[in-house]
Amino acid sequence: MEVYDIVVLGGGSGSQVATAGTQQGLETAVVEPGPLGGACITRGCVPSKALIHRADVLEEVQSAEAVGVDTQVTDVDYGEITAAIHDTVYEQAANKAATLQADDNITLYRGVGRFVDDRTIDIDPTDEAADTERIRGETVIIAVGSRPVVPPIDGLETVDYRTSDDVLFLDDRPDELVIVGGGYIGAELGYFFGALDADVSIVGRSDRLVPREDNDVSAAVTDSLETHCDVYTGYEATAVAEADGGVTVTAEPTDDESDTDAVELAGDELLLATGRRPNTDTLALDATGVETDETAAIETDEFLKTTADGIWALGDVIGAPPFKHAADYEARVVTENVLEESQRAVDYEAMPHAVFTDPQVASVGWTEGELVNEGREYEAVTVPYGTAPLGMILEADDGFVKAIAGPDGEILGCHIVGPQASTLLHEVVVAIDGGGTVDDIAETVHVHPALNEVVYAAFDKLSDETYSTAPDWRDVSG
Repeated sequence: MEVYDIVVLGGGSGSQVATAGTQQGLETAVVEPGPLGGACITRGCVPSKALIHRADVLEEVQSAEAVGVDTQVTDVDYGEITAAIHDTVYEQAANKAATLQADDNITLYRGVGRFVDDRTIDIDPTDEAADTERIRGETVIIAVGSRPVVPPIDGLETVDYRTSDDVLFLDDRPDELVIVGGGYIGAELGYFFGALDADVSIVGRSDRLVPREDNDVSAAVTDSLETHCDVYTGYEATAVAEADGGVTVTAEPTDDESDTDAVELAGDELLLATGRRPNTDTLALDATGVETDETAAIETDEFLKTTADGIWALGDVIGAPPFKHAADYEARVVTENVLEESQRAVDYEAMPHAVFTDPQVASVGWTEGELVNEGREYEAVTVPYGTAPLGMILEADDGFVKAIAGPDGEILGCHIVGPQASTLLHEVVVAIDGGGTVDDIAETVHVHPALNEVVYAAFDKLSDETYSTAPDWRDVSG
């Protein structure tokens, strides 16, 4: 049995801990059955955003006539798009594997790890001809990620369906697509397929799409997606059946007192976008002292230690914010705590996220609804994109910045809808992370004319002082 200083289960963000360990001369191992880099590289963030970029380009071209540019789209080579993205992301995964294998202090095991005891692991190899191997780590990092949830829908076992893991690289675009799930995955992929002229129906249990966002944000996304898709919010898919080589989905109202009738939706493809679950069931955690919660996520303390001595966890498997950038941050925290024996606690107060629909969405901190539920005192202002000259030029009519602060000027949250939202948010993230106030953003000089002036305008309006003398560009036509 090989014994290592550090064993990392999972080849995504957790492998950063192994790499950092080798830089201190430690012997480390990474156990991963699939492509290196985690779901983000080959089955999530990167390929989905590459697809969405194509949709954005198509939308831009098709709307060019509105600004006096005569254009025409004659063809979209769907198979070429998906093939090019597939090759790019899998090349990156191969490069990451090659980098790990080139490090003399890292051993890469291709297989699924199962615990024998707290820090002893059997590896079932992906190569069926190979034998099971047993290794042990003085420290073990669990970072095996998550996978799509398959909900209990009547008849689902009798039909073909897709999840976000296998819908990104189709050879042909579906003509009719039914998406079950109204969260960010369903919304993003609904926008992509709808923009590429598929007939898309989205079924969501809540009364609006992306319901975890601020109410104003989710309302804007829902309104926008209705221009690309048939949106059935407040419905739950209860049954599916095969029909004419495709599938029929029966969706019923989630409100028992509603007088709305059930609907039947037909498609040649069915996409389940109903969330993700931690991959803890593959680990044989019963052989350890590692405890999980009711969602099967691993329980950790604020330092990301599990309930078993010498075992840490990070990423989707702990049920924290399910973002790649969150997992990378957690990997830094674990690295510091393991290698330097620090006591660095995780802090998600300034953890941002984005939804890459059209319009794009980016958020950090509290939503207004959360503050109301907590009974906290706050002030919120909303400034449309058209307030700034570039917002007016881009005709981002549905774009806005919503800034929320406490009575003392503490920044409690910021929610942006519109072009470049995921980029614009970051000055607010830095301010929150550094303990900044509303005035710290409002008194900072912002480039003119740039979209960051919308953020500037929102925080200027929220401040007790007046910093900006800029005119409101909604008063003129673009």
